[in-house]
Amino acid sequence: MNSTEINKKTIFGWCMYDWANSAFTLTVITAVLPLYFADVIVGPGGFTIGGNVYSATALWGFMISSAALFVFLCAPIMGAIADFSSSKKKFMMAFCYTGSLFTALLFFCQTGDVWMTMGFFVIAQIGFVGGNIFYDAFLPQIAPPEKMDWVSGKGYAFGYIGSDIQFAMSLGLILMHDTFGLTSGEAVRWALAFSGLWWGGFSIFTWMYVHEAAAAETIPSKYASRPKIIAYIQIGFARTAATSKKIAQFKHLVLFLVGFMLYNEGIQTVIAMATIYGKEELQLPSDVLMITLFVIQLVAMGGALAFSKLAEKIGTKKAIIMTLAVWSGVVVYAYFMTTALEYMILGVVVGIVLGGSQSLSRSFYGAMIPAKASAEFYGFYSVFTKFSAIWGPFVFALIRQISGTARLSILSLIVFFFAGMIILYFVNEKKALEAKQIEIF
Repeated sequence: MNSTEINKKTIFGWCMYDWANSAFTLTVITAVLPLYFADVIVGPGGFTIGGNVYSATALWGFMISSAALFVFLCAPIMGAIADFSSSKKKFMMAFCYTGSLFTALLFFCQTGDVWMTMGFFVIAQIGFVGGNIFYDAFLPQIAPPEKMDWVSGKGYAFGYIGSDIQFAMSLGLILMHDTFGLTSGEAVRWALAFSGLWWGGFSIFTWMYVHEAAAAETIPSKYASRPKIIAYIQIGFARTAATSKKIAQFKHLVLFLVGFMLYNEGIQTVIAMATIYGKEELQLPSDVLMITLFVIQLVAMGGALAFSKLAEKIGTKKAIIMTLAVWSGVVVYAYFMTTALEYMILGVVVGIVLGGSQSLSRSFYGAMIPAKASAEFYGFYSVFTKFSAIWGPFVFALIRQISGTARLSILSLIVFFFAGMIILYFVNEKKALEAKQIEIF
């Protein structure tokens, strides 16, 4: 077996994790659960906590923020431990199966089970975002710099294909529930459970084909007498502190992360809140929302690959800025739209830029970090990703709660896209690539 064949299998195995866990993104986060949560779990009257009534939209935003906060606090330390002990794959598996298990457990959530639904969903979301830290960290190790944009885009394309297939099957189950002898609520619950099984099942290809080299470092003598888990945690804190002290030397990497944090606020909030915005604010029927999501995923697959090729011609930074200009137009259009047709047209546009903005951001960052500390640096990447995922949905939910309309919430996101574009403009790719040669440890 030659090296080229091994490399192809490794990339296939890596891409298959996107195929597996993207079912959670589409079916659970974006399509089915938001509608079920709003219509059945919470209901139109909202849910009372501490004497205050909260809408399903507000609660959904707060749930997304809570999961992001947990990962925000833990990601760099976990990444540092994984790099030192060569345990990225083990961490990834632990988060994967925690997330897929609690996704499947959503099957048991019915009318009025607000707290149970929120608890199961937050844990599943932690599993999803935590696993992606280590999934992303493999990218610099399986793809050379000149192919990173393409491999990253291929991963997203696999994700869009896999999630579309799983969503189509779930949608068929929900729409034809009578044929299967199920109520509509039972069909939704089976669709949620199916998403967890899909995630856990197809990730087996990743464990089969993606391998990690044995740890090159031994536990330092000052930690050797302690239990291994305690030693690894202390090493994790020490490595994170060392990286934090030297992070100033990665000026343009940090500049990118700040810009990314800002524009990703907008992207993640649109992804998380789009369906519930269409349901509660625009009063669109569920079939329109689900069909639009299906179309978005189909278009996004081509968008991810097309923007990867565009980045090879004009540069990754310019390609990202192009996507952000379109995102800005998206939220302005969303503020004014009122009909199902407008929602579906906007969905096509979102699909085009969704895959490109996400895959190029991941590969752009991967090209600028030291390969031997990839999990730790992707831990920092996740910190900025999840810090943005905390505030975007939170601000969206807060504006909705105060103003009584989500239109102002969606329009406010343009600030994040503009600010991110401005900061990204000042990132010097050449200097960032030079800085990655710095010895950190």
